[in-house]
Amino acid sequence: MGFELLDKIKTNAKSKNKTIILPESHDERVLKAAEILTKEKICKVITLGNSAKVNEDAKKLGVDLTGVEIIDHTTHPKFNEFANIYYELRKKKRMTPEQAIEVMKLDIFFAAMMLREGLVDGSVAGSFASTADVMKAGIQIVGMPQGISIVSSFFLMLFKDKAFSFADCAVVPNPDAQQLADIAISTADNHKKLTGEQPLVAMLSFSTKGSAKHELADKVIQATEIIKTKRPDLNVDGELQFDTAIVSSIGKKKAPESKVAGLANVLVFPDLNAGNIGYKIAQRWGGAEAVGPMVQGLQKPFFDLSRGCSVDDIVNTASINVLMG
Repeated sequence: MGFELLDKIKTNAKSKNKTIILPESHDERVLKAAEILTKEKICKVITLGNSAKVNEDAKKLGVDLTGVEIIDHTTHPKFNEFANIYYELRKKKRMTPEQAIEVMKLDIFFAAMMLREGLVDGSVAGSFASTADVMKAGIQIVGMPQGISIVSSFFLMLFKDKAFSFADCAVVPNPDAQQLADIAISTADNHKKLTGEQPLVAMLSFSTKGSAKHELADKVIQATEIIKTKRPDLNVDGELQFDTAIVSSIGKKKAPESKVAGLANVLVFPDLNAGNIGYKIAQRWGGAEAVGPMVQGLQKPFFDLSRGCSVDDIVNTASINVLMG
């Protein structure tokens, strides 16, 4: 399973009958993606904005929005209710009711409230808004589930005949051991949702099983132990070097007792330096297709896009969003 995984994900998404909000209707890529998602029946799509203006923009682009629901969030019947909910969530941070109203006028924050209140099943935004604003809306409104300490991200890395999940390559600069453990747990669960495979989680380091002694390796070892305590059902091992994690002959040699070494499909990097560099090497030199980053660690799927994303990126991300609900 490799490059064809995206086709499998789209097929699986079609059977879920989910509704995804793409709030940034002022971005032509979003309108084009909404058309594709709707015509291919991957999901029902809602977008935000003035209906006349959105339809006019679509017409100029040659985009058919038949079947796409357009909501003017500033006049939506629940606008004042949403503003009040947001005020209650943030009043300890000195938020005023007037400020809450202004925040609810922002499309990504209104989308987050629709997700929180169950009016949609997922949200995909960030083609226009910054990652910082998307993450703020997600954390403040959607919130994190009990037991998970950090919002993070992962990439699906698709090779010709193999799919891996890499984390965290985009969000958390220097997680502590507890956060690293939660990143691994979230990534393992999402890898299974998207691929159907049992996750085999490698906690990566420059050391394998004590081959080097350093506090950076100690963090990975500690995180591994936390995972084994919190989620004894997961197959996880660390600390493992990259080659030990994915090359069978090296895994058998360096970690012969490991159920993960040489077989890993979930690769958890110790920090953002390693993760970001690692996924880009795999993408640019290794020929992998990098799908993501997908935000994880929120109670419901609220995804961030790169501002340089393509229409296909939005379609793929929305398809994945469907399966992570």
